[in-house]
Amino acid sequence: MTSNQNPGVPPGWVGGFSESNPVFAYPEPNLTSLPMSDNMDNIPKIKRQQAVFWPEFSWETIPGQTDSRCFQRFAHDISSIGYDDTGRSWSIICPQQGVCVPGIACLNVEVTVTGQRGWVDETNRTLAADMKVVGKIWFSPSSHQNWLVRMAWDLFRKKSLPFPSDKANAIQVTTHKVGNPEQPIFSLRDGQSKLFEAPNFAKHQDQAWTVGNLGVQIGPIQKINHKTVDTFNQKVLDLFNIGSGNMLQDGNVLTWNVWFTAPELVNTEDWRTHAERWRKSIDADHGSPDGSVSSPARYANRSLFKPKQDLAEEIEDFLKIIEELL
Repeated sequence: MTSNQNPGVPPGWVGGFSESNPVFAYPEPNLTSLPMSDNMDNIPKIKRQQAVFWPEFSWETIPGQTDSRCFQRFAHDISSIGYDDTGRSWSIICPQQGVCVPGIACLNVEVTVTGQRGWVDETNRTLAADMKVVGKIWFSPSSHQNWLVRMAWDLFRKKSLPFPSDKANAIQVTTHKVGNPEQPIFSLRDGQSKLFEAPNFAKHQDQAWTVGNLGVQIGPIQKINHKTVDTFNQKVLDLFNIGSGNMLQDGNVLTWNVWFTAPELVNTEDWRTHAERWRKSIDADHGSPDGSVSSPARYANRSLFKPKQDLAEEIEDFLKIIEELL
């Protein structure tokens, strides 16, 4: 067993889980002996957490062009890793965000964790985890007033077809390990991403407790095998990518450096309801329950990403899809 030698962290830390199997250790932690558990399966076991106060996302707005890389900090405390007193990870909360496409719609996106495993070592300020996630996109409530969205929704309802009006009916975007479409599990590891050098405005080493990094490759949407619905959902995803700079474009690589605050004790009910409270807040105004908001997406030279403004072609495509339902 280890003991916590770091000042300023809450009592109760026991540690030892990271040392319970030699293959868990760096430089190449192997966590395959641990089952992948669902985020909601073991909430009573979660006693401690490290919140991601600075979730710094990065992606290429034009895949394959390194100088097109954008950086965006999502709202504070939008993500956390939860673990027990020995350091075994039981839940990882991932981000939710809102994106507006000028003149058409605002969309919500959530990175939903479908499986996780790993460990945290408070003594050495290290961690390692594996994850599976799916991207979920749906129209925010304000978009329901848009004539295009309202027309499409009415027609989908009349045909008894699923419409992405809420999380339950969200468009789902698959993800996988970078370079391996057959492997849905990817890794959270210590340190900043080695895929690029983050600009100073996206670094927080003077304030953060520690930092980890993730990288995941975006796959295609999950089809429901209905031509019109699948075509419509792909068009909604295309619109999201116009507004976000191809954040979830098939084949693109989404990375994030997660800068953690110091360990805290967990309120079980707060943890259980975290995702729902964030979803409702994002629905309301694309803000967060604590009032913080995401920073605008910008390039390394600090210039802002500006989405395409002329969407006449996209609107025409939308109308063609709707006409198929008439």
